[in-house]
Amino acid sequence: MAVAVDAKQTYVGEFASSEKELGGPKWLRTLRKTAIGRFESLGFPTQKHEEWKYTNLAPLLRVPFKPAILARPDGVVAEKLDPFTFGVLKTSRVVFVNGRYSPRLSYLRSLPEGVRVVPVAEILRSEPSILEKHLGRYASFEADPFVALNTAFFQDGAFVEIPKNTVIDEPIHLLFLSASSDLPIVSYPRNLIRLGPNSQATVIETYAGWAPDVTFANGITEVVVGPGATLEHYKVQRESERAFHFATMTVDQDRDSSVTAHSMSFGGSLSRNSVYTKFGGEGGSLALNGIFMPRETQQHDNYTRIDHVARSCTSVELYRGILDGKSRGVFNGNIYVRKDAQKTVARQTNKNLLLSKEAFVDSTPGLEILADDVKCNHASTIGQLDDNAVFYLRSRGVDEEAARNILTYAFVADVVNQVRVAPIRIKLDQLILSRLPKGAGLGVTS
Repeated sequence: MAVAVDAKQTYVGEFASSEKELGGPKWLRTLRKTAIGRFESLGFPTQKHEEWKYTNLAPLLRVPFKPAILARPDGVVAEKLDPFTFGVLKTSRVVFVNGRYSPRLSYLRSLPEGVRVVPVAEILRSEPSILEKHLGRYASFEADPFVALNTAFFQDGAFVEIPKNTVIDEPIHLLFLSASSDLPIVSYPRNLIRLGPNSQATVIETYAGWAPDVTFANGITEVVVGPGATLEHYKVQRESERAFHFATMTVDQDRDSSVTAHSMSFGGSLSRNSVYTKFGGEGGSLALNGIFMPRETQQHDNYTRIDHVARSCTSVELYRGILDGKSRGVFNGNIYVRKDAQKTVARQTNKNLLLSKEAFVDSTPGLEILADDVKCNHASTIGQLDDNAVFYLRSRGVDEEAARNILTYAFVADVVNQVRVAPIRIKLDQLILSRLPKGAGLGVTS
């Protein structure tokens, strides 16, 4: 408890000393001050808080993080980004190093008229009124201290706007790098993605870093999907295994819109991905897919909340966890079906595979239904590899290690197969297999 109190005072003091440098228009300065005030009231959550009961924040709170602006990531060059890209996939790429836009590492390919992919810092200078309408409207800091901290401290991020009736064929890749070899740093990426009516886009967010850097990324992505619009969203988290990663994504869907969001967690000492979605109009559809693979002493925490406010909407949630070593995993999924959300269809599944006797996972699926004409279900499993299946493969000439790898990969194959973009699916295959003993020998190539 004392650690949490001390850490809180550190962040509050940091805000007081850097408030003038954070800058921004008057409305933003007011918003920042309100947010840090709320953070001071809330403090960091402890395991006594229901939503945080399975995650101990002490390892994060003990590290004396410094603002990312103090770091010197001189060694970040374009060639070092190759491992975090997607091979032959053609994308526009916007890179942020320690939370700040890097023009020398970024490029935009030809985009349809009216599409804007711009650093938030630039929008704050040139058209702040655009952000004033949206920032903080979807990602509320009233009950979330990490959202409050981001709102108080953020300086940059990506602003993506797709006009109505516009289809983008090539994905937009937002790459957030954490790099600091001389001191532990904290950054606060802040993204806003807006899709106009009947538009369509694919957005990839990659959070990456290099061992053995100790970094803390506290990011927020607010997504607004207009009527009839379609968004395919990918988030790949593969920072240093000594890093800390806390991220919140909010998705606000209008009528007849469609969102498919994939969360893939590999890096980080301690990470938490929170996803909040809301159907604000009839006929919407949502698919949340997730894979998390902690190993050794890593912990990956997944918190999701799907809010069915409008009628005739469909949500399908599919998360798989593979845990090895002494790692820990958390899945806390919540589906709320409001009184007026008749004709809702909601399915939630979380399955977990433990590869060692010391790995541990907490899975808490949740379903709260206030409407009476719905089709909803949820399921959760935790288990180990089937010895009979291993024996079956061995009896056909497959050695034991390969047999276990084949079965482990097969466990997540149904989530991998939801990835529609082939180069992303291949990269995901590579990441999964690289974490298995001699997994590369299973035959997946780039």
